[in-house]
Amino acid sequence: MNETVKANGVQEAYETLINNMSVKEALEFLKQDNENTVAEQIEFTAIPAPTFDEQVRGQFFQKRFNELGLQNVSVDKHGNIFGYRPGSGKGPKLIVSAHLDTVFPHGTDVEAKVIDGKIYAPGIADDGRGLAALLTMIRAVKHTNFQTVGDIVFVATVGEEGLGDLRGVKGLFADNVDIDGFISIEPGTPNEITYLATGSRRYRITYTGPGGHSFGNFGIPSAIHALGRAIAMISEIQVSENPKTTFNVGTINGGTSVNTIAASASMVLDMRSTSQEELKKLEEQVITLLHQAATDENLRWNKEDSIKVQLELVGDRPAGSQSAEAIIVQSAMAAASVLGFEPELNNPSSTDSNVPIGLGIPAVTLGGGGNYGGCHTLQEFFDPKDAHYGVQKILLTILGLVGLYNVTEPLLEKKR
Repeated sequence: MNETVKANGVQEAYETLINNMSVKEALEFLKQDNENTVAEQIEFTAIPAPTFDEQVRGQFFQKRFNELGLQNVSVDKHGNIFGYRPGSGKGPKLIVSAHLDTVFPHGTDVEAKVIDGKIYAPGIADDGRGLAALLTMIRAVKHTNFQTVGDIVFVATVGEEGLGDLRGVKGLFADNVDIDGFISIEPGTPNEITYLATGSRRYRITYTGPGGHSFGNFGIPSAIHALGRAIAMISEIQVSENPKTTFNVGTINGGTSVNTIAASASMVLDMRSTSQEELKKLEEQVITLLHQAATDENLRWNKEDSIKVQLELVGDRPAGSQSAEAIIVQSAMAAASVLGFEPELNNPSSTDSNVPIGLGIPAVTLGGGGNYGGCHTLQEFFDPKDAHYGVQKILLTILGLVGLYNVTEPLLEKKR
């Protein structure tokens, strides 16, 4: 255990929790509930939930939240599902969340297939595991009837993946100004802790022109050629290695036939960085080059203003960082440690935690346990062996942050 985690009473709090009889009972419950949790994970993974169309799966979670006795179960205007477990009224408010949506379109076969103990299904891990972790923790808390000092709000969010652009969690923080801390659950091992946010800016870029016959109208600027110029110039940009900053043209479209000068061509560009400043610098450089490509294509054929470029912002995920000494990070590390795991601080990532981190609100993304692979592919799988350890670590993290009445004081500060 490093010296940082021992500071500020964090280690002492978690030693107290791990030796508390009610906490031990909850941890044992999670272990015994693992088989039931996996069965439930398979059940709701079979409900399609493409980004922007999570309503049916959301209804499943609204029903389960009610059945498990959470208070004030509701759906907000964005589609997020909420369930409250109030504390004594004198502590912080902690959000514990997982996302409903998957990257897979309607028509994808999402029925689970079990092969050699592994469960294969698109979305079974990302974020099937995170959602399953929410439900088993709610059962454990109900079983032991914990009285916490702070409030716990369980949330199933929408729009985390791809062009969903974190719309659910953005809406959550826009509508609620009293949140003191945030935990997002994704697939991952009990020792993993993500506390840095990779930001992104994504554009759909479209070049347009008059178009024409490749022979008869030769000399007319081509939208595809302009697009090619832009891609070539972007590929030569030198970006920062530390903080890590990246770019990628992910898709291109355009043209009608081999013998047609293209009237339209488009691409989708992804730019990422762990630094909002570096991301802004890259974005400004790219936008300059995008306009330069149109100018260069027009100049090549002496056709002023023939090719035009349109930019549409389709993704905006904030970058952000917090200290490894932050209480929420130390708490997650201590929870892993008292369970016998060596805590590991992950590289920056892009999750629902980006939004609170970008706002300066303590947040971490934690692994829900179990082994997994093939995320975002049709070969995605989840191995449930010993998966309960991930949920045990998350529950311990929660209890330390909100405090257990007459056992430990909240480690998370009530500010809002």
